[in-house]
Amino acid sequence: MTWRWPQGLGLGVRYREAQFETWAQAAIPDIMAIEQLAYSHPWTAGNFQDSISSGYRCVRLCLQGETLGYHVAMRGPGEMHLLNLTVAPDHQRRGLGERLLGELIDHCKAEHLQTLWLEVRQSNQAAQALYAKAGFATVGQRKHYYPLDATRREDAVVMKLELQATQGEPA
Repeated sequence: MTWRWPQGLGLGVRYREAQFETWAQAAIPDIMAIEQLAYSHPWTAGNFQDSISSGYRCVRLCLQGETLGYHVAMRGPGEMHLLNLTVAPDHQRRGLGERLLGELIDHCKAEHLQTLWLEVRQSNQAAQALYAKAGFATVGQRKHYYPLDATRREDAVVMKLELQATQGEPA
Protein backbone atom coordinates (compact mmCIF):
# COMPACT_ATOMS: atom_id res chain seq x y z
CA MET A 1 0.00 0.00 0.00
CA THR A 2 1.47 3.30 -1.03
CA TRP A 3 0.86 6.10 1.44
CA ARG A 4 -1.91 8.45 0.38
CA TRP A 5 -2.79 11.81 1.91
CA PRO A 6 -5.64 11.16 4.41
CA GLN A 7 -9.05 12.30 3.26
CA GLY A 8 -10.96 14.85 5.30
CA LEU A 9 -8.01 16.34 7.16
CA GLY A 10 -8.69 19.78 5.75
CA LEU A 11 -4.99 20.42 5.28
CA GLY A 12 -3.80 23.30 3.19
CA VAL A 13 -1.62 22.96 0.14
CA ARG A 14 1.33 23.99 2.30
CA TYR A 15 1.75 20.56 3.89
CA ARG A 16 0.98 18.63 0.71
CA GLU A 17 4.08 20.16 -0.86
CA ALA A 18 6.38 18.84 1.88
CA GLN A 19 9.00 16.37 0.67
CA PHE A 20 10.89 13.49 2.26
CA GLU A 21 14.66 13.47 2.31
CA THR A 22 17.32 11.45 4.05
CA TRP A 23 19.39 13.47 6.45
CA ALA A 24 22.87 13.33 7.89
CA GLN A 25 25.18 15.22 10.23
CA ALA A 26 24.39 18.70 8.88
CA ALA A 27 20.70 18.33 9.82
CA ILE A 28 21.32 17.46 13.48
CA PRO A 29 20.92 21.06 14.78
CA ASP A 30 17.46 21.31 13.14
CA ILE A 31 16.52 17.85 14.38
CA MET A 32 17.73 18.67 17.91
CA ALA A 33 15.69 21.88 18.03
CA ILE A 34 12.52 19.86 17.36
CA GLU A 35 13.54 17.00 19.66
CA GLN A 36 14.09 19.36 22.61
CA LEU A 37 10.72 21.06 22.10
CA ALA A 38 8.84 17.79 21.69
CA TYR A 39 10.12 15.70 24.61
CA SER A 40 10.82 15.99 28.31
CA HIS A 41 13.67 13.48 27.83
CA PRO A 42 14.96 14.12 24.30
CA TRP A 43 17.56 12.15 22.43
CA THR A 44 20.99 13.77 22.45
CA ALA A 45 22.93 14.96 19.42
CA GLY A 46 25.18 11.97 20.11
CA ASN A 47 22.22 9.59 19.79
CA PHE A 48 21.46 11.01 16.36
CA GLN A 49 25.13 10.99 15.34
CA ASP A 50 25.42 7.33 16.41
CA SER A 51 22.30 6.52 14.37
CA ILE A 52 23.84 8.10 11.27
CA SER A 53 27.21 6.42 11.87
CA SER A 54 25.49 3.05 12.30
CA GLY A 55 23.70 3.40 8.97
CA TYR A 56 20.21 3.70 10.40
CA ARG A 57 17.50 5.07 8.16
CA CYS A 58 17.13 8.79 8.94
CA VAL A 59 14.36 10.57 7.02
CA ARG A 60 12.83 13.98 7.51
CA LEU A 61 9.82 15.74 6.06
CA CYS A 62 10.73 19.23 4.83
CA LEU A 63 8.92 22.19 3.41
CA GLN A 64 10.91 25.05 1.91
CA GLY A 65 13.96 24.17 4.01
CA GLU A 66 12.03 23.76 7.27
CA THR A 67 12.06 20.37 8.97
CA LEU A 68 8.49 19.46 9.95
CA GLY A 69 9.26 16.03 11.39
CA TYR A 70 11.55 13.03 11.12
CA HIS A 71 12.03 9.38 11.87
CA VAL A 72 14.97 7.13 12.66
CA ALA A 73 14.73 3.39 12.06
CA MET A 74 17.14 0.50 12.45
CA ARG A 75 17.05 -2.41 10.02
CA GLY A 76 17.52 -5.98 11.14
CA PRO A 77 17.18 -9.32 9.35
CA GLY A 78 13.71 -9.23 7.77
CA GLU A 79 12.53 -6.37 9.96
CA MET A 80 12.77 -2.70 10.83
CA HIS A 81 12.65 -1.10 14.28
CA LEU A 82 11.28 2.44 14.51
CA LEU A 83 13.41 4.19 17.12
CA ASN A 84 12.13 7.76 16.89
CA LEU A 85 9.25 9.44 15.06
CA THR A 86 8.73 13.10 15.89
CA VAL A 87 6.69 15.95 14.45
CA ALA A 88 7.60 19.52 15.38
CA PRO A 89 5.12 20.72 18.04
CA ASP A 90 3.96 23.64 15.84
CA HIS A 91 3.00 21.16 13.11
CA GLN A 92 1.39 18.39 15.15
CA ARG A 93 -2.21 17.22 14.66
CA ARG A 94 -2.06 17.86 10.91
CA GLY A 95 -1.47 14.32 9.62
CA LEU A 96 2.30 14.64 9.38
CA GLY A 97 2.97 11.80 11.83
CA GLU A 98 0.76 9.59 9.68
CA ARG A 99 2.65 10.73 6.60
CA LEU A 100 6.05 9.98 8.19
CA LEU A 101 4.87 6.58 9.37
CA GLY A 102 3.38 5.82 5.96
CA GLU A 103 6.68 6.63 4.27
CA LEU A 104 8.49 4.17 6.54
CA ILE A 105 5.88 1.44 6.01
CA ASP A 106 6.12 1.90 2.24
CA HIS A 107 9.92 1.66 2.45
CA CYS A 108 9.71 -1.54 4.52
CA LYS A 109 7.34 -3.11 2.01
CA ALA A 110 9.56 -2.10 -0.92
CA GLU A 111 12.46 -3.79 0.89
CA HIS A 112 10.30 -6.93 1.45
CA LEU A 113 10.63 -6.73 5.22
CA GLN A 114 8.19 -8.79 7.26
CA THR A 115 7.85 -6.80 10.48
CA LEU A 116 8.05 -3.24 11.78
CA TRP A 117 8.57 -2.90 15.55
CA LEU A 118 8.40 0.05 17.92
CA GLU A 119 8.10 1.07 21.56
CA VAL A 120 5.92 3.94 22.71
CA ARG A 121 5.40 5.52 26.12
CA GLN A 122 2.42 4.04 27.92
CA SER A 123 1.15 7.59 28.52
CA ASN A 124 1.39 8.60 24.84
CA GLN A 125 -2.15 7.77 23.80
CA ALA A 126 -2.01 9.92 20.65
CA ALA A 127 0.97 7.99 19.30
CA GLN A 128 -0.59 4.65 20.22
CA ALA A 129 -3.74 5.66 18.32
CA LEU A 130 -1.65 6.64 15.28
CA TYR A 131 0.11 3.28 15.30
CA ALA A 132 -3.10 1.31 15.86
CA LYS A 133 -4.73 3.15 12.94
CA ALA A 134 -1.80 2.05 10.76
CA GLY A 135 -2.39 -1.58 11.75
CA PHE A 136 0.09 -2.05 14.59
CA ALA A 137 -0.86 -4.49 17.33
CA THR A 138 0.23 -4.27 20.96
CA VAL A 139 2.37 -7.33 21.66
CA GLY A 140 4.02 -6.59 24.98
CA GLN A 141 5.37 -4.18 27.52
CA ARG A 142 8.84 -3.14 28.66
CA LYS A 143 8.79 -2.25 32.34
CA HIS A 144 10.49 0.98 33.42
CA TYR A 145 11.75 1.63 29.88
CA TYR A 146 11.48 5.44 29.66
CA PRO A 147 12.64 8.05 32.19
CA LEU A 148 9.72 9.91 33.72
CA ASP A 149 11.49 12.19 36.18
CA ALA A 150 14.58 12.10 38.39
CA THR A 151 13.44 9.01 40.29
CA ARG A 152 10.67 7.31 38.32
CA ARG A 153 10.39 5.49 35.01
CA GLU A 154 7.52 4.74 32.67
CA ASP A 155 6.64 1.50 30.91
CA ALA A 156 6.82 1.15 27.14
CA VAL A 157 4.12 -0.46 25.05
CA VAL A 158 5.70 -2.74 22.43
CA MET A 159 3.88 -2.69 19.10
CA LYS A 160 4.37 -4.66 15.91
CA LEU A 161 3.12 -4.35 12.35
CA GLU A 162 3.13 -7.44 10.14
CA LEU A 163 3.99 -6.22 6.66
CA GLN A 164 2.07 -8.81 4.68
CA ALA A 165 1.03 -8.09 1.13
CA THR A 166 -2.60 -7.28 0.53
CA GLN A 167 -4.43 -8.59 -2.52
CA GLY A 168 -2.74 -7.53 -5.73
CA GLU A 169 0.20 -5.99 -3.91
CA PRO A 170 3.73 -7.39 -3.44
CA ALA A 171 5.01 -7.81 0.12
